[in-house]
Amino acid sequence: QVQLVESGGGLVQAGGSLRLSCADSGRTFRWHVMAWFRQAPGKEREFVATINWSDATYYADSVKGRFTISRDNAKVTVYLQMNSLKSEDTAVYYCAAGPSYSTSAPDYDSWGQGTQVNVSS
Repeated sequence: QVQLVESGGGLVQAGGSLRLSCADSGRTFRWHVMAWFRQAPGKEREFVATINWSDATYYADSVKGRFTISRDNAKVTVYLQMNSLKSEDTAVYYCAAGPSYSTSAPDYDSWGQGTQVNVSS
């Protein structure tokens, strides 16, 4: 079972930046597809970004051009650099790992505990 631990959340003003990190305890990290999802209060969990084993990336339209997902296989860590943050980006952000390059949450079988991001307007 892969264990994922997120960090880097916090409070930031609109227009600011944050970088989230997700450390993966699995020995097969380099073969995992990694993704970030988020869930705002009263809303369903939604896809944010994904990166596969060859560093191909895909983003939700709502974050395209503002967020960047990357991975460091040596550090078994995936990152989400978030720039030009908006109040609507406020949510709990979850890291996920799985075998499939997908935007669908059920396709990911390991999840972190989540990290809160609050963007003040």
